[in-house]
Amino acid sequence: MSKTDTQEEQMSLYPEAVSTYDSTDKAEEILEHLRAWHRSLSDQIVDANRELATLIARGQGKSKEADIIHKLLAKVQARRSEVEKNIEEEKKELEYFRSLHQQSRVEVEKIDEPTEQGLIRVRHPNRDFFLADMFDYALKDDGASMEAPIFTLSTKPDLSIWEWRSKDGNKYVKVTPSVLGRATQHDKDVLIYVVSQMTEALNRGREDAKNRTIRFTVHDFLVTTNRQTSGDGYQRLHDAFERLRGTSISTDIKTGGTRVREGFGIIDRWKIIEKSPTDERMIAVEVTLSEWLFNAVQAYEVLTIHPDYFRLRKPLARRLYEIARKHCGRQSQWVISLSLLQEKTGSKSTLKEFRRAIRAIQADNSLPEYSLYLDEVKDIVIFTARNASYIAQNFINELDKDKV
Repeated sequence: MSKTDTQEEQMSLYPEAVSTYDSTDKAEEILEHLRAWHRSLSDQIVDANRELATLIARGQGKSKEADIIHKLLAKVQARRSEVEKNIEEEKKELEYFRSLHQQSRVEVEKIDEPTEQGLIRVRHPNRDFFLADMFDYALKDDGASMEAPIFTLSTKPDLSIWEWRSKDGNKYVKVTPSVLGRATQHDKDVLIYVVSQMTEALNRGREDAKNRTIRFTVHDFLVTTNRQTSGDGYQRLHDAFERLRGTSISTDIKTGGTRVREGFGIIDRWKIIEKSPTDERMIAVEVTLSEWLFNAVQAYEVLTIHPDYFRLRKPLARRLYEIARKHCGRQSQWVISLSLLQEKTGSKSTLKEFRRAIRAIQADNSLPEYSLYLDEVKDIVIFTARNASYIAQNFINELDKDKV
């Protein structure tokens, strides 16, 4: 008898377990839709705050236009608060169904579906929800580092100096590594986590959001970014801090309307605040963003990203998602030549090798929110937005109808 047949026979003997599985799946589906809508509302809040920041910089902070944006912003924030309450309720329901399944003690297992090619498994599926859990679906990436290939795609120490200039010649970046190597695309998880916390604090009007230094617990960071919480996970983070601090940048790209006219590190400093008394493991740390990145956050030059970004195995896949998120956004499609895409990713491979890598990622079809297609006749890459946000919007519309 096959595993599938055995499973179906077990489920037929225990209808309560089947019902629990169905309810759990439904709760997880609803929760994902709510989180997708929360990301959409977070985007709208950032957009509104960015417009307000621009008006204030022009001396129009008390104009009629600013007043309209303030009113719209209040509505969106109120709506997001409602969605957050719905999320908390749905999480409780999900936990309830999971507890029912545990209490039933029925040894019914779902067929083990293989992890999608190109994606790391979800390492903390049933984790406790800590205070920073909201960042699971309100994660932010800064537009400045999404624009240029600052981070290396190499998985080995990259000791080369990297220079990049945009096609129109208006943007330039020079990245110089330390003896430990240039900061990697996976090291960028630290920035995303810090930028997410700062942006959310700004959205909620917290005074501490105006400070370039932020403190967080290492365990929360590791869980949020889908990393291992073993000793290896802590050591990898330590190494990431060293590379981020050691990598130097000089650029003419403005952030928040200001150009930083000096070389600077990706982060200015990092510091261990608390260690475990038993094994010297980092418990809490402080990270100080560079002025360049801090200016971008303060000006709301950020974009909401999908939490599955942290499940992407390949550095190139992560970089491609960033590029798609920045340039495709919510458009249905965005097209770029293969050679220009290679420049924007910062790939050092030959065009032939890069084409092969793009084919592999196209076959994986693992990019969150987007799919890509390589047209080998025209040598162009077409990014297409998936319809997750539209599904979430339709779902919420249906909920609203039920309330009427």
